[in-house]
Amino acid sequence: MPAVNEILNCLFAVAPERYKMDGDNVGLMCGHSDRAVTKVLVALDATQEVAEEAKTRGCELVVTHHPLIYGGTNTVSDATITGRRLLAYLENGLAVISMHTNLDCAPGGVNDVLAERLGLKDIRVMPNIDDAPYLIRYGEVREQSLAEFVPFVKQRLACEGVRYCDGGQPVRRVAVGGGSCGDLLTPVREVLGCDTFVTADVKYHQFADAREMGLNLIDAGHFETENPVCACLVTKLRAAFPEIEVIPSALHADCTKFA
Repeated sequence: MPAVNEILNCLFAVAPERYKMDGDNVGLMCGHSDRAVTKVLVALDATQEVAEEAKTRGCELVVTHHPLIYGGTNTVSDATITGRRLLAYLENGLAVISMHTNLDCAPGGVNDVLAERLGLKDIRVMPNIDDAPYLIRYGEVREQSLAEFVPFVKQRLACEGVRYCDGGQPVRRVAVGGGSCGDLLTPVREVLGCDTFVTADVKYHQFADAREMGLNLIDAGHFETENPVCACLVTKLRAAFPEIEVIPSALHADCTKFA
């Protein structure tokens, strides 16, 4: 059976560490690198719920997109959320590997999967701009109204709801940025010439800015824009390690609700 570090090397071949953004934390978050693995659970987040699911389903390794440790931690105790999460994995003998912004930027990663899910054609990568190299994807769709495109996005990403503003343009050239990419409105509009941008975590003033610059802006949710990559990771790991079982989380979902 492969060891944790063999699976880590495979994932870094899919999403090389050099693609990560400054200050990000990717790789082995906790656990023994030489432990043999028979079963892997894949989820977007390394929550306590996911730790319990991994334990119940007999996994030795959890692979996530969002890092278990982000921004540093001074203690591993039950006094903090990060500490409680770490204890949930460590006390159950679980290793955690996280592929974050390197997976956002890598070919075939978060944003390529998102672009394909939304039916973009002739998918391209935004040129290297400031601190977001290789992040945004953009491409063409059949010309349609925003009123037609919004419910399509909602359906394709299984969103409970979306927020959006109308930039006054028909939808033809679409950019996507899984997670929080609202600070890239200007290059999406002015450099890429996109009329529509699908991302998440958009702030109030960013909606206002987008409308004034003539950009349709759709906030489809952080979880919803990134979670499709989990199925891709499952497929890649199953192909690379046919001798082990690789399963997607059956419990992890977006905790954000709409009233």
